[in-house]
Amino acid sequence: MVKPVKTVKISDVRSERQGEALLRYYLFAIAILLLDQSTKWLVMKKMHLYESIPLWQGVFHITSHRNRGAAFGILQDQRWLFIVVTLIVLTAIVFYLVRIGKSQPLLSWSLACILGGAIGNLVDRIRFSEVVDFLDFRYINFAIFNIADAAICIGVGLMVIVTLRQTETDESDNNSSEKRGIVSE
Repeated sequence: MVKPVKTVKISDVRSERQGEALLRYYLFAIAILLLDQSTKWLVMKKMHLYESIPLWQGVFHITSHRNRGAAFGILQDQRWLFIVVTLIVLTAIVFYLVRIGKSQPLLSWSLACILGGAIGNLVDRIRFSEVVDFLDFRYINFAIFNIADAAICIGVGLMVIVTLRQTETDESDNNSSEKRGIVSE
């Protein structure tokens, strides 16, 4: 008996690959969230508020700290504003990830970093009305932050790189089109 040949559409294969890529990005965001929340849990369970443990005296400490505002403590006690803005940003990131998925991997990884970090800080704001911070780089006298903050900064940094590279590519394409006498509108 001959088995019938299954026909596979190219669009089905692309859709499956797109789904696999999205799954990787979401799993990465979940890994960031889990790392962020587990480290914050450890700090809250094992340390008193404002307690500091020097890992490298005067350079890097683990310091139990809370932040009721945004970066560097700005907009203190604006919990609901942060929750609403974060939910809007998360919705936009999920929408954009679905839209670009596999076509722009570096941008997608940057969005996954931001997604994981934003959810991590959102969980804190909902549960505690503040964000748990503990990474204290004293050598450069920097604000105390957490894994979620670091992931957000890395994601934004990657987005800047993607944007700059895209701008360079667009300018290069425009210059070569002009040299060939092609005018775009």
